[in-house]
Amino acid sequence: MNREQISRIAHADHPIAAPVDDDAVRRLLERGVPHDRDARALDLGCGGGEWLLRALAAHPRLRAEGVDNSEAALAHARTRARACGVDDRLTLHHENAGDFTAPSPFDLVLSVGASHAHGGLLPTLAAARAHLAPGGHVLVGDGFWEREPTPEAVEMLGGLSDLPTTLDEVVAAGWTPVQGHISTRGELDAYEWSWTGSLAAWALDHPADPDGAQALEAATLHRAQWLRTYRDSFGFVCLLLRRTAER
Repeated sequence: MNREQISRIAHADHPIAAPVDDDAVRRLLERGVPHDRDARALDLGCGGGEWLLRALAAHPRLRAEGVDNSEAALAHARTRARACGVDDRLTLHHENAGDFTAPSPFDLVLSVGASHAHGGLLPTLAAARAHLAPGGHVLVGDGFWEREPTPEAVEMLGGLSDLPTTLDEVVAAGWTPVQGHISTRGELDAYEWSWTGSLAAWALDHPADPDGAQALEAATLHRAQWLRTYRDSFGFVCLLLRRTAER
């Protein structure tokens, strides 16, 4: 069982692949998508496309494109788009998000929980800037240290900053926050319980599957890492940004 398979099963009951609840997703998209005209959205590292699917369902004048290097995730997004009746307004690209080019800019560029595809938050914003129309919004989501992390947490999750430093870096890079959402403890815990629980339940429901033992082991390991290594220090923030200067 590869990482893509594990992720697909683990997100079965929490299709937004980030610790953000449905109300927060709705509010962020409502603020980021223009309401009074035709508009275009792009998700760099879209995975199963859930952010775009929800934006398309709520905004009938929106057209969207998603980019991801996982064909399995894109196939899932296509199936979901047909089921939601928005497939005629969604275009998906199978390639690395960093290599994507488009002939015209987008009113909203998203990259939530996918900064690793660009090498960090600031490189993600630089990539988004290249696709953004004048006056448009960028919606990014990334981790930060809510409390002083242990060395083990830093080794596991990388060189994150605290929230004030993260915002300072974003502003210094030429962006102005116009809305945001800091995930609550409830959202963070609900996401982890869903991730580990969905994977463990799948393993228990498929005792004859040769991947069952590996799935249960992955769920057990992830739960231990969450509870023992980073639960007390990790936070997650979504930022809705505009360019401070059109440059």
